[in-house]
Amino acid sequence: MPSDTNPLRILMIAPQPFFENRGTPISVLGRLSALSDLGHMVDLITYPVGEKVEIPGVHIYRCLAVPFIKEVPIGPSWKKALLDINLLIKAFKMLRKKKYHLLHTHEEAGFFSIILKRMFRVPHIYDMHSSLPQQLSNFKYFRHPLLVRIFLLMELKVLRSSNAVITICPALCDYVKKIDASIPQVMIENVPVEKDPINPETPDDFDRNLLNQWQGKKIFLYTGNFQSYQGIELLIKSARLVVAQHRDVLFLLVGGEPEHIKFYQAFVNTSGMASNFHFTGKRPYAEIPFFIKHCDFLISPRIHGTNTPLKIYSYLKSGKPIIATNLYTHTQVLNHKISVLVAPEETAMAKGIVDILSDPERAKTLGDQAQKWFHSYYSYSQFIHKTKKIYEMALKKGIYEKKTPATDG
Repeated sequence: MPSDTNPLRILMIAPQPFFENRGTPISVLGRLSALSDLGHMVDLITYPVGEKVEIPGVHIYRCLAVPFIKEVPIGPSWKKALLDINLLIKAFKMLRKKKYHLLHTHEEAGFFSIILKRMFRVPHIYDMHSSLPQQLSNFKYFRHPLLVRIFLLMELKVLRSSNAVITICPALCDYVKKIDASIPQVMIENVPVEKDPINPETPDDFDRNLLNQWQGKKIFLYTGNFQSYQGIELLIKSARLVVAQHRDVLFLLVGGEPEHIKFYQAFVNTSGMASNFHFTGKRPYAEIPFFIKHCDFLISPRIHGTNTPLKIYSYLKSGKPIIATNLYTHTQVLNHKISVLVAPEETAMAKGIVDILSDPERAKTLGDQAQKWFHSYYSYSQFIHKTKKIYEMALKKGIYEKKTPATDG
């Protein structure tokens, strides 16, 4: 095991378009930034699509492209299945020609570890962003009971064979404990990386006239994808009740695929709220602080799921008041002292929005308390500390395994 002064050589496998401004790629960026700051050397194997990112000590290798795959959708897909085959081949080749101290896999790349860990006798960290069989159940074309059962069995194998497991929220932490309390794990929340700009500049292609048009309006910001579980439809229905009392509100939605934006824009237009909504489309991750800076409130109307949305940590860090549904996906991090929590129903959400609009003093208090909460529990220094801890755990168990003959088949 290397000493504190010697860097680790790590092979990380991320079955994602990297980099892209969405959940898991943002989490991967955070892991890479922390490992870089700890002085380690990381070879990242990822998909052949995504923005170029430069991080000290990190080398990005992309698997063989599939000619007709130019983008990868969120969630399970046949595109991912094809690219994952190439990802596994690339990982096998790199492990054959180079010695690594540790293998770190994300999402379904954890399945690769069942083969790679034993074949190359390398300790393994599984980065668990979600329960994969549960994720399949959320997508109608992949929720066949047999497929879900296969994923469950493979997930159990990965969890029990890993040297250490990273979970990203209390829901996943409890899930792993219920499976086997002896599985070594550390919960590392997906906090914003330290390098987020304090005073973000206006994006080069941003229409600066919009800032003038937005002056005097109360801006509610949503960032993220527009999948149904995010509750965009709930937000729009709630907005109709809000706009009836406050014509000066603007709902700024950053993200979304073109087809989703087209659908929701039409919904907004037919509801008579075209001037109260603005859809930016997908924007680079580095621009999100700019939009947060120019909003008054932050909103997360999610209606399904248990994992904490990554946006919540950026929301907390900003010091702006947060409105969110009172589901476990949010309440495992948020509470009534640092946010407005409402039932996932249009009347309740509208009331929560109207109430906070009518009470500026409470809004400021909630924002201030949220920011203090972030620095107390989710700071980047704690993120670094937890990252160091999980690697120490994995390497320690890896040494023990090498001294103990394997007994399973």
